[in-house]
Amino acid sequence: MKIAVIGTGNVGSALSLGFIKAGHEVVFGVRNPDGDFKGKQLATAHRIPIHNIPAAAGYAELIVLSTPASAAGAVAASLGDVQGKIIIDTMNSAFNKHDHFSNTAHAVLASCNTVDVVKCFNTTGAENMANPVYNGKAIDMFVAGSSKKAKQAAIQLAKDIGFGEVYDFGGNDKFELIEQWAMCWINLAILQQQGRNLAFTVVKR
Repeated sequence: MKIAVIGTGNVGSALSLGFIKAGHEVVFGVRNPDGDFKGKQLATAHRIPIHNIPAAAGYAELIVLSTPASAAGAVAASLGDVQGKIIIDTMNSAFNKHDHFSNTAHAVLASCNTVDVVKCFNTTGAENMANPVYNGKAIDMFVAGSSKKAKQAAIQLAKDIGFGEVYDFGGNDKFELIEQWAMCWINLAILQQQGRNLAFTVVKR
């Protein structure tokens, strides 16, 4: 799959490496390809092509958004024509809300011309995306969104990079809930100082 990663910080970089190892084609989309940006060294080391945002989006079948939450709408609007393309929103609005929207995925949907938007990879830290295995067991991932096509792609990508089960939170009406679930990880790992090497799995009797 051809994947454009927009936002090349810790999360975008960790996901990019996982996608590449799984055999996918990755390009970075940044505002200024000739300037300095977080992830440039990674792009050089792994020969990841670097384009401006609309060019990267135009190349890709699937777009991963990992920018600051406050930029969600503006970045989505800058993608260009993305009708029929899949967007995975990895962002959380808890600490950095987007004006007029309670979550980043709704800001994305309102700012571009695709309906195939899901929220995934937002419920844990970059460390767990880089290595989702604890004591020999893969941790779980979670996804929300009404687009079946986008949800299937996100689930497959999560499994491709080593996650175990991918639990479906429901449709677009669950975007806020999955951001609240992300806050549980943020609270324990960071605010309660349990450390970022902490993860969630679902167990059933």
